[in-house]
Amino acid sequence: MQGKPVVKVIENRCKGCGLCVNVCPRGVLSQGSKLNQYGYRVVLVKELNKCVGCRLCEYTCPDFAIYIIWS
Repeated sequence: MQGKPVVKVIENRCKGCGLCVNVCPRGVLSQGSKLNQYGYRVVLVKELNKCVGCRLCEYTCPDFAIYIIWS
């Protein structure tokens, strides 16, 4: 893997369950206030610089709404 990890959220897949927020060991994610087209509060990437690319958020998301890429 090259570069730094970047967390991507597919907003219209996110149902705001918060599982990714709870599982992140570094506190990268938080529950946002923005609503997607279905009325769910979308998860917010608040501390991207703390992400170590462990992918726990990606593995935990039941809706495949979050993933890691390397920049």
